[in-house]
Amino acid sequence: MQLLMRRPEIEGFISSAPPANLYDFSFLAPCPSSGLIIHGDKDAVVPHKDVTGLVDKLKTQKGIVIDQKVIVGANHFFDDRIEPLMQSIGRLSRQAPQPRARPDACQLAACFNLTEGFFLS
Repeated sequence: MQLLMRRPEIEGFISSAPPANLYDFSFLAPCPSSGLIIHGDKDAVVPHKDVTGLVDKLKTQKGIVIDQKVIVGANHFFDDRIEPLMQSIGRLSRQAPQPRARPDACQLAACFNLTEGFFLS
């Protein structure tokens, strides 16, 4: 997310399960890009209320749109919920990533094309 503040060419972002309960995201004021924040409703590492608080704070900024997507049944690592995660992300990208049987974290991060201005935190 800090990279977002230093790279004006980034047109948007995708952040999955941002640790809003562990870190101060005030550096995102003003947030230069619109984006999507995805998290699971069963996340025991980052509670839903903390992510929603971050989203609500970002939504008050003018000139950007922050969308929030909650993956039902997903924990912090999206165990057994990778497919709904990939579908949510694929709808936003210019070229939807091809579904994989069970991608690991490295494969998941590789699905994003950094030149298109999206990244996964």
